[in-house]
Amino acid sequence: MIARKTKALFYALAGPAMKLNGALYRKFRAQRSGVVKVQLGPGREHYLDGWINLDANIFTKNCDVWADFRNKLPFPDASVDAFYSHHVLEHLPDTLLLFHFREMFRCLKPGGVFRIGGPNGDEAIRQFGEGDSNWFGDFPDKRESIGGRFSNFILCRGEHLSILTFSWLRELAGNAGFRSLSRCQPVTETNFPNLFDQKAMNNQSESTPDSPPTLSVDGETPC
Repeated sequence: MIARKTKALFYALAGPAMKLNGALYRKFRAQRSGVVKVQLGPGREHYLDGWINLDANIFTKNCDVWADFRNKLPFPDASVDAFYSHHVLEHLPDTLLLFHFREMFRCLKPGGVFRIGGPNGDEAIRQFGEGDSNWFGDFPDKRESIGGRFSNFILCRGEHLSILTFSWLRELAGNAGFRSLSRCQPVTETNFPNLFDQKAMNNQSESTPDSPPTLSVDGETPC
């Protein structure tokens, strides 16, 4: 993983350019008709054809739009049908989560939907309470104690800036104006299969479907 100091330097230097690029895309290039589906943070391996893929890293990652999610999303009001992000939200500072949800709400059409997946804080807390150290993996570091493995999962060497639980996501979604929020279990299921197709769901396979390390939720704007 890239050191946090290196990332901070990158965002300090590239942040103004990303903000300008996002504003120019929103004004001149953003699609304003037809079905618009946006993936936030495809990473190296999860680029989705038929989607608009946004990422801050244009050097080692695949993206269609270079943008910083800490800024306004580069889309006009009520122009997007669906947002999808998988293991991205936990990398945003806790204090920016409500802003991010409000930005998705602003951009979505009436009846538009979002899908978010991230480290399952609810399940991690439950498994820690039950003393099941085998539930926790060895990424990013190999640790023996359940406390060390729990910290590994939650903090990920400081890469994770927010702990995602269903109640917290429901509060954020409600405060942003979304009508509903549903937990998806197994995580490969969705309430909106017409928008989140099998290509997107393939990103979410889990080795323990009854106790998934990923928390996946669907939300919807009022019609």
